Amino acid sequence: MKPFPAREIKDVNVLVVGDIMLDRYWFGEVERISPEAPVPVVRVARREDRLGGAANVARNIVALGARATLVGVVGRDEAGAKVDELAASEGIATRLVGDSSLHTTLKMRVLGRQQQLLRVDFEEMPQAASLDGIQASVQELLATHTVVVLSDYAKGALARVESLIQAAREAGVPVLVDPKGHIYKRYFGATIITPNRSEMQDAVGRWRTEEELDERAQRLREELHLEALLVTRSEQGMTLFTSQGRHHIDAQAQEVFDVSGAGDTVLATLAVMRAAGLPWFEAVDWANRAGGIVVGKLGTSVVAAGELA
Repeated sequence: MKPFPAREIKDVNVLVVGDIMLDRYWFGEVERISPEAPVPVVRVARREDRLGGAANVARNIVALGARATLVGVVGRDEAGAKVDELAASEGIATRLVGDSSLHTTLKMRVLGRQQQLLRVDFEEMPQAASLDGIQASVQELLATHTVVVLSDYAKGALARVESLIQAAREAGVPVLVDPKGHIYKRYFGATIITPNRSEMQDAVGRWRTEEELDERAQRLREELHLEALLVTRSEQGMTLFTSQGRHHIDAQAQEVFDVSGAGDTVLATLAVMRAAGLPWFEAVDWANRAGGIVVGKLGTSVVAAGELA
C-alpha cells in the first residue's frame, strides 16, 4: 500500500448530510439479579456520550486530518445541545436544523463488564420545514466543499435525497451514499453507494455465486448511473464494482469486538481518500484497513490518521 496521503488530505473539505444521532453509553458493574424481574441490576459508574450516525461520519473525517461540515436535524433538547457541543469539541463545522417538534435521535446503551445488556432508542421523523432547511444549507455549502457524503439511517433527514443528489451533480461535486432500505432508485445519479451485504441482498436478492453477485451489482450500478458500487461484506471483506470490473479485498480485522459505527468509518475513509485524489481501488483498500481497526474498539469510535499511517 502506498504511503498515507496526509498532505493531500489537509485540503479535503467534506459536506456530510444525513441522520444525526447521539450515542449514549452507561457503563457499570453487574453484581446481582433484580428481585422484581429476572434481569441484571447494573450499578452505573460512568456515562459517556458520542456522536453517532452522520455525525460519526464527520467525526471520522476530521480524525483523518480532513475538514467536515455536518448538516442534519436535531431537536431543541438536551441531546441536540450535546450533539452541537461534541461536534464543536471534535472540530466539526455544523449547520444543524433545530426542530422543536421532535426529540434528537438517541441510542442509549447499558453495558455491564464491557458487554452490552440493553439498548433503548428514541427517534422521530423531521417535519417538512426541517427538510427545507437541509436543502437550503446544502445548496449554499456545495460550492465550498470537495465532496458530499449522504449518511442514510432511515430516520428521515434524507427523505428528499433525490434533490440533494441532483443539486450536487449540477454543482459538479461527487456524492458518496451509505444507503438504507431496498428502493435504490432514490440514489440515482450518485457517484458511489456503499451497501453492506444485507442491504445489497435487500436491493438485488440473494446471490448463490460470486458470478451472480457480479452480474447483479453491475446491472444495479448501470441502472443507477453510478461511477462505482462498493459492497461491504463483513468477514468476507469488500468488493468494488466499476466499469473496469471488480476489485475484491479480504477483511483485515484481527479481532472483532464491536461493529457499531464501522460503516461510518468505512464511508468516511473512502470519501477522504477519493477526495484526496486516490483511485477507487486504493481508496477502498484504505477504507478496508480503517474498518478492520475500528471493529476492535468498543462502541462508536474513530480511526485516526496515525493509526492508518
